Amino acid sequence: MAYELWRRGFKVLLWDNDKQGNLSKAFGRYHAEQTAPVTRLLNGDWQKPEELIQPTDYEGMDIITSNLSLFGATWNLMKEESEDRVKKYQKFMEAETGEQTGSIVSDRYDYCIFDNPPDIGINVLNALVITDEVIVPVKIDENALEGLDIVAEQIEDARVLNPSLTLKGVLITIYQNTDGESAGLEWLRQEYDKADSRNHSRYDILGVIRYSRKVAENSFVKKPIYEYSPWCAAAQDYKWFVSNYTGRER
Repeated sequence: MAYELWRRGFKVLLWDNDKQGNLSKAFGRYHAEQTAPVTRLLNGDWQKPEELIQPTDYEGMDIITSNLSLFGATWNLMKEESEDRVKKYQKFMEAETGEQTGSIVSDRYDYCIFDNPPDIGINVLNALVITDEVIVPVKIDENALEGLDIVAEQIEDARVLNPSLTLKGVLITIYQNTDGESAGLEWLRQEYDKADSRNHSRYDILGVIRYSRKVAENSFVKKPIYEYSPWCAAAQDYKWFVSNYTGRER
């Protein structure tokens, strides 16, 4: 998604908010032995935003990386009783950068994309405080579909901290046109059609990313899927998804 936004001329900040650090690994910026920038951010161990933001190989796309050190930071933060513990990321995005007086981090980017783990820890709460829209990647199986109600409830609870927070919809991934997955997709569409007005958008299907073995291969190559295999189903589906999401073709 970030790559497709970048291809359309948007400036993107990637934010690895998961201690596994898969996003950091995908962009070749993972360092297992160092205290990760996201950990330093939660610990308050920084003075200038530039200390924590790293460039990727794509000019205009930057990243804040993570690793297992994030676990300790979230654990320590959970023990604090200060209201500021859920405003660490907000403070960072509102910090002035060295570019010019009055310029803050959020002004530098058109999009900030958080890669969150599948739980609502203190690091995820920090992300939701400054998030406009949540997109939930879903692989169609019984467990994932049953968990959607829980996710929707958690996001609704987080609106206490951020009233503008919305569940934009779901992005179906690794989709194979089997009888079972077709039935699951149809169930999602029916849930959207019959949802009441309060939760009407919660199961809106934003896109369907088809299964492609090229994606698994690409996990070793560590390139955006469009660069590795531009004509594979997944690459084309991500291209369509971002065009539909932004209203801008490339």
